[in-house]
Amino acid sequence: MTKDSHTTHDAADDSRNRNIKIYVNGELRHRDEAKVSVYDSGFMLGDGMWEGMRLYDGKWAFFDEHMDRFFGSCKAVSIDVGMDRADILDALTRTAAANGMTTDVHCRLMLTRGVKAKPFQHPSLSRSGPTLVIIMEHSKPAAELQSRGIRLATVPQVRGLPMSQDAKYNSHSKLNCVMACLQAEQAGAEEALMLDPHGFVNTTNACNFFIVRKGEVWTSTGDYCMNGVTRQKVIDLCRGNGIPVFERNYSLFDTYSADEAFLTGTFGAQTPVAEIDGKPIGDGTRPMTRRIRELYKELVQANIRAA
Repeated sequence: MTKDSHTTHDAADDSRNRNIKIYVNGELRHRDEAKVSVYDSGFMLGDGMWEGMRLYDGKWAFFDEHMDRFFGSCKAVSIDVGMDRADILDALTRTAAANGMTTDVHCRLMLTRGVKAKPFQHPSLSRSGPTLVIIMEHSKPAAELQSRGIRLATVPQVRGLPMSQDAKYNSHSKLNCVMACLQAEQAGAEEALMLDPHGFVNTTNACNFFIVRKGEVWTSTGDYCMNGVTRQKVIDLCRGNGIPVFERNYSLFDTYSADEAFLTGTFGAQTPVAEIDGKPIGDGTRPMTRRIRELYKELVQANIRAA
């Protein structure tokens, strides 16, 4: 990457993050002392699930939706969380309080199958219970990305079929996304635009992907991508505000000639796309992206007021 490259997770450096406390199985430890075993199934095999969440004014935005996905994913792969939603919320609250955090905070909540008795694959070798880690950082998305936009490159790496590794799992096993990101960087872009197994536009290595064409908002069918919380909120906002929105198959032909394109994710909310495969997207004015971004900000505020 060049020095002026960006990612959707760019944030201004915050010196407070050098001394954060991290939650590890009920204990709060300085980041330099927060460790898990080399026998942990997450380290050995990527065997675990995670959620990314944001704290606004002391409230976790869309907490219930994130917990629906987290507990559903853990159940699907037979990981016993060992805690209920109230316990998770208490752990989040303790961690935020220990760090003096109230807003502009990003959290990565991670649960693995736990420490293994031997360094082998079988899940039955994880016998000591799950490992829960919570990392919170003072983190505000870089403002300049909203005007500049991000550069994408279409890559050969695709999101898998549900019977191989379902992309709906927010699992620790992210190697295919890492490979896609590397391919994008090698092509001179900042993030990867990934196709589905049939060649239709799908998602990026880190976020969900939308285009705008003639006043309509398009995104993938959702069959082969992470069904992101922010993705669904954008779809719902469009439907509730008279903006035509479609979950459909579409190709790179449709994408290159789009009026706008943007990414969605918990960290960056809506990030504009400047170019794809070296082709500028639209004229750079992005009125629909700006409108959706404002609607989303209002939705977040309403959600945290109701929490």
